[in-house]
Amino acid sequence: MSFSISDLPTLNALLNTTSAILLAYGYRLIRAGKREEHRKVMLVAFGVSCLFLVSYVIYHYNHGSQPFQGEGWLRPVYFTILITHTILAMVNLPMVLITLRRGLKKRYELHRKIARWTLPIWMYVSISGVTIYLLLYHITAPTL
Repeated sequence: MSFSISDLPTLNALLNTTSAILLAYGYRLIRAGKREEHRKVMLVAFGVSCLFLVSYVIYHYNHGSQPFQGEGWLRPVYFTILITHTILAMVNLPMVLITLRRGLKKRYELHRKIARWTLPIWMYVSISGVTIYLLLYHITAPTL
């Protein structure tokens, strides 16, 4: 079995899905008061998101962008998701870094204040990334 650049969008979707699952689990852990487990899970979520970013850059450096093939009502839906995803992904990166830093430095009050915003944005970016993948490569892909 060989792996090629064309496999990276699927890998990226799997990494985004994994990130979303880890985020939800990390949230559940902190709500249960399991701070150390929360820390570990959130660090893994951050690592998975870093792997996604590296894979994403490699794919788009080598392949460029993938044009959307959908038509009709799906087209504005796709572009709305894409635009919000892109803007929030750019906003989210520094937020994640700040949130992570505050948590690791045990500045929990400041960590909580930004995490309340970071988590839902990070979750949206992860889930909308998977949605974009499905729309680009599976739901509206032309039949060959």
